[in-house]
Amino acid sequence: MRDTAPGLSLFDYDNEVICGVDEAGRGPLAGPVMAAAVILDPNRPIQGLRDSKKLSEAKREQLAMEIKEHALAWCIAECSEQEIDELNILQATMLAMRRAVEGLAVVPTLALIDGNRCPVMAIPSEAIVKGDDKVAAISAASILAKTARDQVLMELHAQYPQYALDQHKGYPTALHLERLREHGVSPIHRKSYAPVRALIK
Repeated sequence: MRDTAPGLSLFDYDNEVICGVDEAGRGPLAGPVMAAAVILDPNRPIQGLRDSKKLSEAKREQLAMEIKEHALAWCIAECSEQEIDELNILQATMLAMRRAVEGLAVVPTLALIDGNRCPVMAIPSEAIVKGDDKVAAISAASILAKTARDQVLMELHAQYPQYALDQHKGYPTALHLERLREHGVSPIHRKSYAPVRALIK
């Protein structure tokens, strides 16, 4: 166990099977929140891993394929719009993260979570603020969660083209809000989010 002074990890990582965990889609008004968990293979390093938001869409797609090919284990999970409305977005995000970790084919001994809080799980976990730019396994999880959510939103766009989800991926842009006012609230919108709730009323 390491010194627990501020800024130092509570864990000694040397003998741990580490999974990185991150989410995508907390802010949007539509679609699920996604989470991914990844256990990287130290013998098959992947170049260029970083926070998915700092990568181009093409680079994210390329890295996502490499991660799926080279990682020891990976899993992508989600919480639906209904679950988000029932639980609230924080609890739904934590649940999606837990589902991703529990879905891994290899059981990790430690989960490193992007952000400042951890889901309740059977294994030890540690939250790392801005972890998606500091820890390769979290970067990998960030990329898988983001690319998976973008794919889901493109599928939802095919069902609900009137909302232009292909352009904003469900985020509360001016275009999305305009289309919401024009066409009303759909089954894929998060009813507990203020801009959507206002239209229902």
